[in-house]
Amino acid sequence: MNPYAVLASAAAEWDALEPRLAPDARAELAALLGRMREPGPGAADRAALAGRAAEVLAAQLPDRFGPGRLAPAPPGPDVTHLGFRADDLAVLLLDGHRMAGPVLGAVRDRLLAEPALDADTVRRAGGDPYAAGLIRLRGAGGRLLLPAFQFSEGALPWLTVLEVNAVLGADGDPWGAADWWLGENAWLAAAPARLLGTADERRLPATARHLIEGE
Repeated sequence: MNPYAVLASAAAEWDALEPRLAPDARAELAALLGRMREPGPGAADRAALAGRAAEVLAAQLPDRFGPGRLAPAPPGPDVTHLGFRADDLAVLLLDGHRMAGPVLGAVRDRLLAEPALDADTVRRAGGDPYAAGLIRLRGAGGRLLLPAFQFSEGALPWLTVLEVNAVLGADGDPWGAADWWLGENAWLAAAPARLLGTADERRLPATARHLIEGE
């Protein structure tokens, strides 16, 4: 059995399966997935880690992942189950958000493809990557990323960004806030982030409030 198929299947059913894991097994699974996402391991090492993670799941959940419980899957790490990938399990278990699977995973990938600054870059520029009101996303390996549109010069955030992020509740829902900024907005006829520094910037707080009050 391809161990990546086991991990993808676990991701697809995570809400039902997670409560059934013993704490020590959950901790071991988290450690294995964390090592898989580190930049150092090669393909063979990642496969070995995936194999051990699959063994942990099979031992804890034999009715779901025991011998003969999964249909054969093609080899390699790119196998999916109901649109979920093995990497999605790491997102669900380690990253503290639910941007995984065929719909939200695609949104996550799109947002992470946008220009961003890591925490060290913000610090070197004299900023605080953990300042209130900034959008912080978790990228590959759990790396902290701050979408670059938030900063006007160096690590200086736009005041409008901080105002709008407070309206959008970016501290609690950074992915939703990032999607609002970077997605096309019918009211503005543009992605809001593109209006920063223009005459239309003043429209952004009211547009965000309209979104929240209309929910």
